[in-house]
Amino acid sequence: MIYLDNAATTPVRREAIEAMWPYLTGEFGNPSSHHTVGEAAARGLAAARASVAAVVGARPGDIVFTSGGTEADNLAVKGISLATPRGRHIVTSPIEHEAVRESIDHLVRLHGFTVDELPVDVGGRVSPADLATVIRPDTSLVSIQYANNEVGTVQPIAELAAIARGAGVPFHTDAVQAAGWLPLHIDMLGVDALSLAGHKVGAPKGIGALVVRGRVPLEPLLNGGGQERARRSGTENVAGAVAFATALTLAESERMATAARVRVLRDRFVAAVLDTAPTARLTGDADHRLPGTASFVFPGTSGEAVLLELERRGVICSSGSACAAGSDEPSPVLLALGLSAEVSQTAVRFSFGSAATEDDLKAAAAAVGAAVLAVAGISG
Repeated sequence: MIYLDNAATTPVRREAIEAMWPYLTGEFGNPSSHHTVGEAAARGLAAARASVAAVVGARPGDIVFTSGGTEADNLAVKGISLATPRGRHIVTSPIEHEAVRESIDHLVRLHGFTVDELPVDVGGRVSPADLATVIRPDTSLVSIQYANNEVGTVQPIAELAAIARGAGVPFHTDAVQAAGWLPLHIDMLGVDALSLAGHKVGAPKGIGALVVRGRVPLEPLLNGGGQERARRSGTENVAGAVAFATALTLAESERMATAARVRVLRDRFVAAVLDTAPTARLTGDADHRLPGTASFVFPGTSGEAVLLELERRGVICSSGSACAAGSDEPSPVLLALGLSAEVSQTAVRFSFGSAATEDDLKAAAAAVGAAVLAVAGISG
């Protein structure tokens, strides 16, 4: 099997399992408990918080551990918007992850917010000039993802955040797909809040974080015992936080070398697919793209049929966001890029991990060509 769906989830790293194991066994305590077992857990949680903070250039107190990227996005979008006194207007893009889109829809339906969606170009990029034109005195939040989960397009986050900052508007970015591939330092990016998910970098599912600067007002989504400095109540997932911190730290230490190596393999894979599948079209920005993502449409086929044929040939990939799996609707991301609904439903996404090899990607590209020809009813 050749696994090329790392944008959906990654295998758990051994180092993360080994780091979390003590907090599932001897140091299993509740970190809020004032006894030796609880204090041991609290020390592990504090160390994990400090490690995540070091990767993103934040203070430990700026890290809010969550159940994953979806909760982090919800907390950022709803929490900042509801707590910011400026007004009830949000700026976003049409290609955000469902967690951001649905959180904004919640605010529109139940809290009277209005929203402006910035247009994207054919590659999926937002223009900073467009952002400058829609920010208003009552804008409470700008939320633009760092890197797209379907086509891999990378946004000019530093430029966008600078415009928001100049207008005094908080800026949030969903950096779930960027972790391990792109720099995450919040001062370099200029963002006020940044979402992360552990299972995208080799930690178990069920743990993530929202990085939010201390000066940014934040209304909690979960009320209770006041954990996470009263920003996210509930007994913390200590073992998950330790595993996440371990995996994120390792991913960051390997990031530059891994990104450079995988980028070369990705470009060769893209060229091979375009050569072996004549109808293939690369989606997303050709230059501003995650090193490990290549997404195509194959007009004249069915994306789901191509996926099944690829799996039969030992290649595991996806048709786009795992969160939208099973939906019959065309991808909003691809529609925003100007593709028709019919063509959008022929999409297939390949996302590589740090262990990707040239031999695997050569074999995968050959399988893509054969699968497309088989689905299109053309004898190879």
